[in-house]
Amino acid sequence: MVAVRAVCVFCGSSAPADPRYRDAARALGALIARRNVTLVYGGGGVGLMGELADAALAQGGRVIGVIPASLFAREVGHTGLTELREVSSMHERKQLMYDLSDAFVALPGGLGTLEELAEVATWSQLGLHSKPVALLDVSGFWEPLIALLDQMTGVGLLKPAGRDLIQRTDSAEEALGVLAAARPPQPQKWITAEER
Repeated sequence: MVAVRAVCVFCGSSAPADPRYRDAARALGALIARRNVTLVYGGGGVGLMGELADAALAQGGRVIGVIPASLFAREVGHTGLTELREVSSMHERKQLMYDLSDAFVALPGGLGTLEELAEVATWSQLGLHSKPVALLDVSGFWEPLIALLDQMTGVGLLKPAGRDLIQRTDSAEEALGVLAAARPPQPQKWITAEER
């Protein structure tokens, strides 16, 4: 079992027209706050990012946003957070979000979300951390990624242990449950934290 005191959520700074995406972001943000877990996210005040943060704040939650100074105006950085940390680069953003978190959830998002998800899963595969990772699937959004991961495993490009690093869930409750119940993987350490 993993002690989850802070969860990093990756998600889009846009909001699809389908209200189920906003509802899922709100449900996750609210549940994180009600469980007295700190929410760490990309610091935006718009799109799914804003919905997630606002829902956590409305429940009295602690919310830490991490955003590069150059993106603050473009992503309309959230100004009502418990804490907003401005950093100098996207890499520094990801590193700080990782450092502040015990686990990760990916809501639907675009290329940035996909890249953040891939990086934390890769770091786990390389033995740099043992923090659990979950996808919160909304209306089958993550099904193509799940199929791709399964195909990678099936053809021998991804070991089953690597495939198991990313767990698919259907609700906020299930996502947080999967994170809390996770057994930290014990992968072979391929590189050191300094080498990443």
